[in-house]
Amino acid sequence: MAAPESAPENDSLADPLATVFGRIHRSFIASVGSIVFGMEDGTVSIFGLVFGVAVSAQDSHAVLLAGATGAVAAAVSMMAGTFLDVESTNDQAAARVAEDMAGFRANRSREDQAIHHRLVSAGCSHTDAETVIGIIDKHPEAGVQLAAAVDPGVGDATRQSPLVQSAWMFFTDLFAASVPVIPFALFSLATARIVSLLVTFVLLALLGVGRAKVGHRRLLPTVAETIGIAAAAALAGVGVGKLIS
Repeated sequence: MAAPESAPENDSLADPLATVFGRIHRSFIASVGSIVFGMEDGTVSIFGLVFGVAVSAQDSHAVLLAGATGAVAAAVSMMAGTFLDVESTNDQAAARVAEDMAGFRANRSREDQAIHHRLVSAGCSHTDAETVIGIIDKHPEAGVQLAAAVDPGVGDATRQSPLVQSAWMFFTDLFAASVPVIPFALFSLATARIVSLLVTFVLLALLGVGRAKVGHRRLLPTVAETIGIAAAAALAGVGVGKLIS
């Protein structure tokens, strides 16, 4: 006796999951710059704070309290800053699109000729090009997009989600900021200092690799720069800690 088929049920579950993971992946790719920046900011700032406090602290608890508080505060601050920055950028993009639309309408004849020429040059017949121009008469927004193919300065403004960008910034900043802090929750003060230094060094090296890939920069100088900036922050924190203590 044949077993009942369960493929349709599995497919019904797989499709929504594939959609969710697809959206997360696209969101990650679109936010990779914010992710790398958030992780670098969180690591460097809290690394300096942790070692500044660790110089004069009597036990790991004091360092843990200061580091955890700083990590959460920094992550929330970066999240708010990213939200406002992306929202302002979107407003500028919307204003630019409105200007492009007004310019397109004001110079309609010239824009129509440019679009017509571009379409014919791409292999369209004059009849097809005229048909497209007729469609643009009814849908000027499409004309702005076609004009962008002729003039790259027209209609190329992009919009990003402030919520998505700020969410990525918050979680990645908080995660990276937690790396130098967590050892102080697990080990004694002397051991935690060494472990924190090692795990932070590894994270910074990985961030340097990420920066190099995102910015298409040379690998070793970028890694060295990332680690050097964190070392400077740590030295500054230690200096302040010694000065105050």
